[in-house]
Amino acid sequence: MRKLLFAVVASLLSFTAMADEGMWLLPYLQKMNIKDMKAKGFKLSAEDVYSVEHNSLKDAIVIFGGGCTGEIVSDKGLIFTNHHCGYGSIQQLSSVEHDYLKNGFWASSFEEELPVPGLKVQFVRHIEDVTEQVLGNVPSIAKGKEREDMVNANVKAVVKALDEKWEKKYTVRVVPFFGGNQYFAFAYDVYTDVRLVGTPPSSIGKFGGDTDNWMWPRHTGDFSIFRVYADKDNRPAEYSADNVPYKAPVHLEISLKGVKEGDFSMVMGFPGSTERYMTSHEIDYMLGVDNPQRIYIRGERQAILWEAMEQSDEIRIKYASKYASSSNYWKNSIGMSRGIEKLKVRDKKVAQEQSFQAWADANTLPEEGFQTALADMKRAIEQSSEVNGAIQYLSEAFMRGVELVTATRRPNAAFYKDYDADLDRKVAKRMLTIARENMKAEHLPDIYNVIDEQFGGNIESYVDWLYDNTIFTSLEKVQAADMDARKTDPAGALMESLMRKFTELIEHPSVQGDNLYLQQDAHRLYVAGLMRQNPDKAWYSDANFTIRLTYGQVLPYSPADAITYNYYTTLDGVIAKEDTTNPLEFTVEERLKELYRTKDYGPYAMKNGKLPVGFLCNLDITGGNSGSPVLDKKGRLIGLAFDGNWEAMSGDVAFEPELQRCIAVDIRYVLFVVDKFAGCEHIMKELTIVK
Repeated sequence: MRKLLFAVVASLLSFTAMADEGMWLLPYLQKMNIKDMKAKGFKLSAEDVYSVEHNSLKDAIVIFGGGCTGEIVSDKGLIFTNHHCGYGSIQQLSSVEHDYLKNGFWASSFEEELPVPGLKVQFVRHIEDVTEQVLGNVPSIAKGKEREDMVNANVKAVVKALDEKWEKKYTVRVVPFFGGNQYFAFAYDVYTDVRLVGTPPSSIGKFGGDTDNWMWPRHTGDFSIFRVYADKDNRPAEYSADNVPYKAPVHLEISLKGVKEGDFSMVMGFPGSTERYMTSHEIDYMLGVDNPQRIYIRGERQAILWEAMEQSDEIRIKYASKYASSSNYWKNSIGMSRGIEKLKVRDKKVAQEQSFQAWADANTLPEEGFQTALADMKRAIEQSSEVNGAIQYLSEAFMRGVELVTATRRPNAAFYKDYDADLDRKVAKRMLTIARENMKAEHLPDIYNVIDEQFGGNIESYVDWLYDNTIFTSLEKVQAADMDARKTDPAGALMESLMRKFTELIEHPSVQGDNLYLQQDAHRLYVAGLMRQNPDKAWYSDANFTIRLTYGQVLPYSPADAITYNYYTTLDGVIAKEDTTNPLEFTVEERLKELYRTKDYGPYAMKNGKLPVGFLCNLDITGGNSGSPVLDKKGRLIGLAFDGNWEAMSGDVAFEPELQRCIAVDIRYVLFVVDKFAGCEHIMKELTIVK
């Protein structure tokens, strides 16, 4: 094991990284990246970005909620993140009487800031390479369950040792990198008292809606503002009126200088998941099963939700966050398939695999496992694809699609606050219908036998009977029912039928046991082999929601012949896009139009007199980077990353340097909205603004 371990780690440290592509680990910046960063104009040291002994820029970057990034922008714990990252919290606090989604919200004092139950932010306090502790005693030929058991035992021991070292002060997570060829431990401070400070109306924060999602030019003011609170010792504490704003040892300065083409830029944040080491066999499954099913099922459900949301403010508020969450990955899947096919990503993977196989056959021993890695991956995918497809269908159509199923498991006040039984009834009819139309009979839950035997196969009749007779359509019915009523409820029967089939499928030999281990080992060995085959290449690990840095330049791009996109957008484009026939996506606030007419932009205008809204960088980001700070050459905040571009949606599988762009909201537009649109002087006074 030591020989392979040394080779993998050495390959990470033996080169100078190439720019733009790459999500780089902070502990390696000094050895891998800083020389190239400085050549591109970066003015700080690696120690300024990440320091083991001292506070650094890293300490101003947080995990926001369950899947986004935020940044500390004042010494009082003020957080900037995206509007879509705060969307669920804003929706949670909204009602028809207090419609913060539609109208926005601005606290004028600490006392007016709104606590968000369940919201948390996490600071990375320590990062340690624990590869030797995790893999040092694992034989290089160990595979399958034997290897997994050894690794898991070692990880458990590492967590225990670090808990003791840090006196259980932090939440410790040990995370695999490079397919399980390297391991890092991360220590987090988790703060659970987080409050909403300010948010623009959705007409600014979500301007363009689904139509503009993943598209450029973009005109979305995608930001919201929160604050983290702590106890009197500045430590994490559950919500209390006695808590005080977090005293931040580091916060980001904000630059009003603006951006121009070619400027150095970088992002620090928590990219969620990439699959850059995906094989052609996995791409075949993605394009043939996974993406098409997700696109179809979610599309059918979203059409029903959207129609209802357009007709009712109450439904819009209840389902806004659910719809946004579903549609984001739905459109991502559409763009992903389109990009992979258009950019011939599979062909590139096949060429890489052919080169790898020739190298492995000529340079490695059979017992090392490199020679059979690709064949093993192909076999594992072929054996599991049918059952995995059925699992996905049940998950998308029923577990995520029909909320009544969720209600039988978690019938609480929070669930029913955002639930509409009549709308869910419509969704259930469609989901049960498309499942029967598209799934093999042996993969369907046995509730369809009830539908056939008692309702003559009529799904609509069954669903109407179900919703008419279940107690789980309202909290009041649930609370009034006794235990016998709950046990005999027809929704419970549906849920149990689904769970029986779901359990049967996820425990199927083709997706568990030896076949699952076969796929995992094949991936790990393929990644390790690629790194050994090309020791001088700039390797970086797939994203796994750990803190990373990516850097490059502010740049335009050309998506097709005779088309060139500028690198920035302005308020002119917002005004031009107003569409009164599509009020949920393209409304422009009267106050914003007034500021546009009078050109009352304050210090936030560009030299040409226009107000900037968004800009582009060729930075390597993905989901999870939403809300990440875009920083200039001095580490100052110039924007908030919030999206990627449509033409490069295959980027999670293969980076496309000529096309891939990070879309950011310009910090000048953020400040303009806070200052000029909302008039929040108290927020502006907290910020450290460099003019």
